[in-house]
Amino acid sequence: MAAVTKPGEWTFGVQLPVQTLTRTLVDPWEDSATVDDLVTIAQAADQHGFGFIGVCDHVAIPDNEYAARMTTTWYDTVATLSFLAAHTRSTRLLSVVWIAAYRHPLQTAKAFGTLDHLSGGRAVLGVGAGHVEAEFEALGVDFASRGRRLDETLAAVRGAFDDTYVSHHGEFYSYADVGVAPRPVQAELPIWVGGAGAPAWRRVGRVGDGYIPMGLAKEEYPNAIEVMRSAAEQAGTDPDRPLDIGYMPPWGYLLGEPPEGIGFQWLEGGVEGLAADIRAARALGANVIHLKLRARDAAEYVDSLAAFREQVVPLVNEG
Repeated sequence: MAAVTKPGEWTFGVQLPVQTLTRTLVDPWEDSATVDDLVTIAQAADQHGFGFIGVCDHVAIPDNEYAARMTTTWYDTVATLSFLAAHTRSTRLLSVVWIAAYRHPLQTAKAFGTLDHLSGGRAVLGVGAGHVEAEFEALGVDFASRGRRLDETLAAVRGAFDDTYVSHHGEFYSYADVGVAPRPVQAELPIWVGGAGAPAWRRVGRVGDGYIPMGLAKEEYPNAIEVMRSAAEQAGTDPDRPLDIGYMPPWGYLLGEPPEGIGFQWLEGGVEGLAADIRAARALGANVIHLKLRARDAAEYVDSLAAFREQVVPLVNEG
């Protein structure tokens, strides 16, 4: 296992706009944004030293009440990350999060091994159990067993590159003497686990390199990290190994006073408030910051990335 963030340091990144139009995340300008806008934003993140850019994952959104605010626009995760790999040079390419149960584990290993190969070692496999039951039904995958499927997939992906030909025999998947290549450039593909509760925290401890937060409050971090370390110890994994512990601050606007009348949820204090929030999260054990930035157009979003790097990062480092 291999964490991305070095001990004592911190990493920051962002799930990209435009690549999903779910109403819980989107700003109005994204509805008419272009592929060029997406590329420009990814390149700006790369230029300003962002540790990762993220693309999320859904295959087919159902027409029901549960998914009413999700819309059907979700760019394919690996296709989009691969496309952006060709337009960036150093930022890591994160799935936020890949619903592993939708695919055979060999398919996941092939996709992210290839992404890592093509990008020169920049892939991070972020995974989650999934939550849209009707999507599972449409894909012919049992919803109730999704957690067990994820666990088995992670074990299979971990083992897929152990040798030229590998075998696996589990509850859901079984194969013998098959090979997956190209292999990742990294000695080991980093795996970050997403989720909001103890099952995800335990999964991080057992088999993960990091944690992707899903609305976890700062005050819960000491307990979450303790659950991760305890699960690692119980699984016979080093409980003191470095982990990429993610924290997601509230939405922020970094370009002066927030514009009025556009319905944004703001982080109080702007630049200073965001820096203070990140410092507090770091003091509680988080070392990877998943930013959520508001803007009125693509150009303003790019300016926000620059503002974070030039104004917020120094304040965090000074604290």
